[in-house]
Amino acid sequence: KIIELDKNRNNVVLSRRAWLEEAQKEQREEFLENLKPGEVRSGVVSSVVNFGAFVDLGGMDGLVHVSELSWKHVDHPGSVVAVGDEITVQVLEVDLDRERISLSLKATQQDPWQEFASSHRVGELVYGRVTKLVPFGAFVQVGDGIEGLVHISEMSAHHVDLPEQVVTPGEELWVKIIDLDLQRRRISLSIKQAAEGGVVSAEYQEHFGEHAYDDEGNYIGGESTEAQEAWAEYYAEHPEALEGDPNAEAGEADAVVADVVADDATDEAGEA
Repeated sequence: KIIELDKNRNNVVLSRRAWLEEAQKEQREEFLENLKPGEVRSGVVSSVVNFGAFVDLGGMDGLVHVSELSWKHVDHPGSVVAVGDEITVQVLEVDLDRERISLSLKATQQDPWQEFASSHRVGELVYGRVTKLVPFGAFVQVGDGIEGLVHISEMSAHHVDLPEQVVTPGEELWVKIIDLDLQRRRISLSIKQAAEGGVVSAEYQEHFGEHAYDDEGNYIGGESTEAQEAWAEYYAEHPEALEGDPNAEAGEADAVVADVVADDATDEAGEA
């Protein structure tokens, strides 16, 4: 590029750097003009900083802010991506004047809240883990990246002054979904209503076995036939165990009653 021309002295000053800068500027402008919000692009992580990660899209770098790295809370971008990672991102915004590109990694992934809402409904029982206690209740994780609140008024049938009187962090328990607000991303849960029973969500029915639930999804307990046979065989080999198991004794008594009823029915049929 000519940066100085002196006709009187027949002197011309050229600059390769200025030419390169102008050519690169034109390339950036063309790249930005062809980049539209909503597009999904592949790129390589070029750097990781405290507030996010820069991704080389093959012409310019765009920024994935820390809030757009994952649907879960991220303490540091380095826990999600590393330099050199090949990732797929969605274009959120293109600023032509400032030559800045805003990207999102989580937009290319399924929203766990949407997934949870599509597979659960109010009134279902789900299994969760207490993650945090607050003065007004306790937060319980009921899915991957999904936490709901058990208000202190829903912790027990009796009055509760402090959440720690009922639960502790890390404790696993059944809770009932009493409200599901997808728009505000809030789930209200209840421990005391879960104690009353109800319909167990599908994934837990599959986990514990369909034999433990009726046609409406209500838990009816009961072991599988195989389990019952195994216990029967065990007590037959170890009758002394019945002495310390009131449930087993009750089960044995029921069996005896059943045998008596069957014998009576047989005798009556013979007499007839």
